[in-house]
Amino acid sequence: MIPLSTRIRPLIEGHFSINETLGMTARTIQRLVKRVANRARISRPVSPHVLRHTFSVTAVQRGISLPALQRLLGHDDLTTTQIYLTEQVN
Repeated sequence: MIPLSTRIRPLIEGHFSINETLGMTARTIQRLVKRVANRARISRPVSPHVLRHTFSVTAVQRGISLPALQRLLGHDDLTTTQIYLTEQVN
């Protein structure tokens, strides 16, 4: 599950109204994320997983409830989501 901004949502919905899939492999998405990070001159390692993790830690720091984060991330078990609490402290 990916939270979408109001600017991006219509673009994604438009794509899926005429396509059943994203049309990209996981590797293609990884390359795209890396390319965007390079253009932004981000020198740290960046991947879709790093973006998901960064979003999660930031959400916890800003006060999102763990059950809400659990739903956003699609975790079955709340203990999986609690990992982001320990990351917040470190």
